[in-house]
Amino acid sequence: MERIYQETAGKLKALSDPKRLKIVDMLSCGEMCACVILESFHITQPTLSHDMRVLLEAGLVRDRREGKNTYYSLNREALDALRAVLGQMFQDKPDCICRLAEQACREGKEGEQGHDRST
Repeated sequence: MERIYQETAGKLKALSDPKRLKIVDMLSCGEMCACVILESFHITQPTLSHDMRVLLEAGLVRDRREGKNTYYSLNREALDALRAVLGQMFQDKPDCICRLAEQACREGKEGEQGHDRST
């Protein structure tokens, strides 16, 4: 489960920047040339390259080159998986981490009650 937390945190970190979140929203309409994204933000090409690299490394976006242009699209499978993981985290379930934490806490308190502290 720890691996899932790490991977999910990486994806959420990539999405935590408002500009990158807007890029993902733009790409929800379909594949888009980097030049169109660049014009929409009025930013430099290196800045866009950095943001796209973050999204690519998180696995949220795909790229393809055609001549001198780079086209980006959403990695729908990765986004669906992220949505599923978050959906699981945000609901009560039998193997929920909160139940494990409560159980460990109860077991710790029971262990303390068995010790004589008067010595």
